[in-house]
Amino acid sequence: MPILHWLDREDTLKVARETPYRLLEEDRSLSFGDEESQNLIVQGDNLAALKALLPYYAGQVKCMFIDPPYNTKSAFEHYDDNLEHAQWLHLMYPRLELLREFLREDGSIWISIDDNEAHYLKVIADEVFGRKNFVDTIIWRKNYSPKSSAKHFSSDHDYILVYAKNAEVWRPKLIPRGEKQNKAYKNLDNDIRGPWKTSDLSARNFYSLGKYAIKCPGGRIISGPPGGNYWRVSEEKFWEMHKDERIWWGKDGNSIPQIKRFLSEVKEGVTPQTYWHYDEVGHTQEAKKEILQLFGSDVFLTPKPERLIERILYISSSENELVMDSFLGSGTTAAVAHKMGRRYIGIEMGEHAVTHVVPRLKKVVEGEQGGISKAVDWQGGGGFRFFRLGEPVFDAYGQLNRAVSFAALAAHIWFAETHIPYSGPGNSPLLGVHSGTAYYLLYNGILGDKRPAGGNILTHKVLADLPEHDGPKVIYGEACRIGEARLQEVSITFRQIPYDIKVR
Repeated sequence: MPILHWLDREDTLKVARETPYRLLEEDRSLSFGDEESQNLIVQGDNLAALKALLPYYAGQVKCMFIDPPYNTKSAFEHYDDNLEHAQWLHLMYPRLELLREFLREDGSIWISIDDNEAHYLKVIADEVFGRKNFVDTIIWRKNYSPKSSAKHFSSDHDYILVYAKNAEVWRPKLIPRGEKQNKAYKNLDNDIRGPWKTSDLSARNFYSLGKYAIKCPGGRIISGPPGGNYWRVSEEKFWEMHKDERIWWGKDGNSIPQIKRFLSEVKEGVTPQTYWHYDEVGHTQEAKKEILQLFGSDVFLTPKPERLIERILYISSSENELVMDSFLGSGTTAAVAHKMGRRYIGIEMGEHAVTHVVPRLKKVVEGEQGGISKAVDWQGGGGFRFFRLGEPVFDAYGQLNRAVSFAALAAHIWFAETHIPYSGPGNSPLLGVHSGTAYYLLYNGILGDKRPAGGNILTHKVLADLPEHDGPKVIYGEACRIGEARLQEVSITFRQIPYDIKVR
């Protein structure tokens, strides 16, 4: 598979690994509504925020939508969209690497972009997610009128690249049938099975039984299918369908036969297509009007309409499943996910995480009726929690930050060892059992002995106090006072804090 090379590529590949693991600290003054809400807004660099979230949410996200900088060479009020090309790749690659780790096996990521970087994005995304997991490119017709100020062409569309974690597993949901689709179905012969529409009986695909003459009820002889084609069904099957009144011969009974497809028998929805018109999912002006209604001024220049995000979340997720947007912007993804009953994590670096996202989501919780609210019968409720990036787990010298809580270090160690998120209570030295191995942490006086030489050190007494496990054990602590022979006898691997803690 071709690999894209750029200036400092090798340094780029190290970025995610070398980004320090930081703690998340809740700012309760900005959290709102349900205090136990699982909806999170995180303010901070998205790379550091993703790293901090990974121990808790790896492999749990069903759908990601990201709207990264397009690199249009423009300078917007809230972010600089004018990066040197290699810098843009340096920005995107490590973030895509981390985002992939959050996806469920049946999850997908949707990336909005335009022609400035779309083709380069495709190459690096192929590398990160695997070319076989590329699903398709959505064309979103975003403008309803041409831009007369355009230098060459009026750019009327954006792209949305869709990747699955595993394309063999992931499947899109069908889009509900609307009035437009149902209008095509009529009942010209008053069939008791209801409205129907016709489909061609012939096709170009070779079919050994698909060449035969047909005599119409009106008397016309049709010598065979149109040139180069074959009837889709055998002669025997054809006359069975005729007997069951599933063949339409035209009003005069002499037309080329067609198959009747009944509305009552079609799928409950429509297979998603790759061209999305603004009539169906909104346009940029609609998005700006939504922002104006919320804030009273044109406070964000590049929002996405709520209908566009609704379409994506509907196709790719269900109620209570986890949605993520690590370039949250004005908060559209979080607002739509909230109204649609999805859990969500939104990450935004800029100050508008506070000035835009928080006020917007407060209004959503209170039941605001803009955007898709009426379409999904949104009445308000729920809540969200607001976090900022806190202290690094390790200092510049690789030493453990003593401000780190037991639960935070437990989450980090568990994920480093197992590559699955930590879901333990955070109040037991036994973190959990994975693949037959039990993992323990002696830290911060978890056994009730906070003396330097107390419960953080593995001694025979401490070992006797640990929850039992009949199998291999990995124990993290500040020191070990048990001999190597005894450790082997009881199947213990001891790892010393902080030196043996993996820094991802």
